[in-house]
Amino acid sequence: MQKKLILFDLDGTLTDPGEGITNSVAYALKKYGISVTDRTELYPFIGPPLMDSFQEFYGFSREQAAQAVVYYREYFTDRGIFENELYDGVPEMLDRLRGAGYTLAIATSKPDFFAEEILRHFAIDRYFSAVAGADREETRVTKADVVAYALALTGLPAEQAVMVGDRKYDVIGAGQFGIPTVGAAYGYGSDGELSEAGAFALAHTPAQVAEIFLV
Repeated sequence: MQKKLILFDLDGTLTDPGEGITNSVAYALKKYGISVTDRTELYPFIGPPLMDSFQEFYGFSREQAAQAVVYYREYFTDRGIFENELYDGVPEMLDRLRGAGYTLAIATSKPDFFAEEILRHFAIDRYFSAVAGADREETRVTKADVVAYALALTGLPAEQAVMVGDRKYDVIGAGQFGIPTVGAAYGYGSDGELSEAGAFALAHTPAQVAEIFLV
């Protein structure tokens, strides 16, 4: 593949954050008297910006959603951030891609300070030339926002980039810049969701991600 830059989503693509994110969402919802007994009901929160998800899935006003994000981060900062694990084969995939000469960067809707801490925790921060995430002021939160930021940080043009992500938001956000996406179908988006959104290839393991780029 004649590209130089690979933009990676974080949640559902490099790490499986299901326990930490759903516990954090459940903690926030409980503040509003909402109890969730089946954690899988909260999986749709993995990927899109939290503000949008609280409004879309629970009908919160913008003000309620903003406060829910504050509650979410109370739990996530202390516990949820490390209720998380790397997908099998991720370090090996990153090592192969870096060794082949690709520049790697993170493009995540998770706040960048959380993303950086997670990368350090799993000792994979050394693979990435840039970490583009949401900012504290919530002015940079959508996938398109963070993709634009990643391009600015790396100094590479969109024509040289490919996205790797597990949800339709990754495909759509990258597509706004004409960037094609490899769907990480081992994450939280289905084959159908990723294909329908326009992913040009699907990988069912991190090793398959590497193979797509190294053929």
